[in-house]
Amino acid sequence: MNPILVACLRVLAGLGLMLLNGVVLIYMLRKVLGHLHVRLGPMNVGWHGTVQTVADVLKLLTKEDPTPRAVDKALYFLAPAVVFIPSLAAYAALPFSKTWAMADLATGLLFTFGIMSLVPLGILMAGWSSANKWSLLGGMRAVGQQIAYEVPLLLSALPVVLMVGSLNLNDIVAAQDKLWFFIPQFPALLLFVVASLVELNQTPFDMSEAESELVAGFSSEYASMKFGLLFLSEFSNLFIMAGLTVTLFFGGWSLPFIPAQIQAGFAPIVFVAKTYLVIFFFMWIRGTFPRVRVDQLQQLGWKVLLPANLAWLLVTGVAVKLVEAVAR
Repeated sequence: MNPILVACLRVLAGLGLMLLNGVVLIYMLRKVLGHLHVRLGPMNVGWHGTVQTVADVLKLLTKEDPTPRAVDKALYFLAPAVVFIPSLAAYAALPFSKTWAMADLATGLLFTFGIMSLVPLGILMAGWSSANKWSLLGGMRAVGQQIAYEVPLLLSALPVVLMVGSLNLNDIVAAQDKLWFFIPQFPALLLFVVASLVELNQTPFDMSEAESELVAGFSSEYASMKFGLLFLSEFSNLFIMAGLTVTLFFGGWSLPFIPAQIQAGFAPIVFVAKTYLVIFFFMWIRGTFPRVRVDQLQQLGWKVLLPANLAWLLVTGVAVKLVEAVAR
């Protein structure tokens, strides 16, 4: 088949998955928070509100799209695309099975972190161009927290890379055939989850939106599908980060003690099921903890997570070298 056609089909598949995830995760978030807070989520549109999100999408597609007069129009219209495109591209290296991936990259983990690091640029563009002080504050907070936590996030994944000796996500999953890394790398898992929540702007670290302080933060001046693209990207990033957690620490598409030949037929289902379990855990945290202050957020990153990650990376490096020495 023509390589260009294959590439286009893979991009379309990633886009379809991103859109479908957005619809499912919006409904899931409303229901999870509804049960956690002992209140109803969507109930009226479809059985238990199952069609509510579809109605919301139709509303975003058809409602008026006003443009405030004082905005920087070039950046204002470009910002949703700058947030959306990296979120879509981040699906490229995510392995749903040994053969189900948009691209099998030798540096897949590094590529995913690198492409996700472009998202704060779009958020800052949205806040800056909106000519709204609350939007600007939300954009600046997002950049401050996400840049600060990109270092702990990457460092928390490096112990797994040391144990495997590869940045390829397929190799990382294959190395967990006998032992999943959440057992010897439980501290790294905890550090990765905390840093992920900050990168995702999830409660208790949702500083860039913070409705009680900033109305809706960086997205206050957006409506219609520009608003939809911003939050579709947010839910897409949630799926990607949960998928990375599963890939790095929970064996990806594999299950322990089950032969690979048996797993091959339902490997993508296993990966998606694990990913949604991690997403449920993230939503559980979102519905449980209150928002931290900005100063507490920065102190946690620079004074706690960064030293803890460096210490655990040192411990893992020494352990790997000792195991190699004994094996010789």
